[in-house]
Amino acid sequence: MAYQRPDARALDQLRDVTIQRRFTSAPGSVLIQAGNTMALCAATIVEDVPDWMKRNGQNPTKGWITAEYRMLPESTLTRKPRMDRPDGRSTEIQRMIGRALRAVFDPEALGPRTVYLDCDILQADGGTRTLCITGACVALIDALNSVRDKLPEPERYPLKDSVSAVSVGLIQDEPILDLAYVEDSAAQVDMNVVLTRSGDFVELQGAGEKSVFNQSQLSTMIAFAQTGCARLAQLQQASLGEAWPFS
Repeated sequence: MAYQRPDARALDQLRDVTIQRRFTSAPGSVLIQAGNTMALCAATIVEDVPDWMKRNGQNPTKGWITAEYRMLPESTLTRKPRMDRPDGRSTEIQRMIGRALRAVFDPEALGPRTVYLDCDILQADGGTRTLCITGACVALIDALNSVRDKLPEPERYPLKDSVSAVSVGLIQDEPILDLAYVEDSAAQVDMNVVLTRSGDFVELQGAGEKSVFNQSQLSTMIAFAQTGCARLAQLQQASLGEAWPFS
């Protein structure tokens, strides 16, 4: 018997996704929701670069993007204690968010500035890291648009492309797209895929949590992720409207 998803979605179907821009007064901010997972992604630009870029008397001409990720105490079924510093999981996720956006970033086009991407999980039901990447990209574009006339070359945009991300997995030997928590916790295989709008791969994070998987299953999971990210890119573009910077 084929696997039946708890919410009756098709195996290759995303959860309902909404993107609300300008949710706060930050230069770029997005409230993004997929099913019951909800994240606030904000982008702030500072007219300075990290100290490590200024060592040995260097005068930096390039910019930087960095990310922070936190889960609010009431975002999970049982309260998650507040911490002054991110735990190991949060550190790993925020590094992934930063890597994903830097993959399409032109640091010289930004000039000596730092973009801080703050991603806070308001409600967690699976796929928090991938949702943050998708939402942070939209927030980043709004923030970059706000300083476009200050860039070294205003006609040279600091992003070469957009990125989005989605989870895929294997349950009862069936590949599925965009796992909610109940599926993620039961998955034989769990994978996160980050893609550019053009279809290039940025990152693949996957493991056989409870079993191995074969080439055919992997190919189907990748195909599901490609379809999902293409749809997410369309939603990103639709949310930005005339602010979309790519042709």
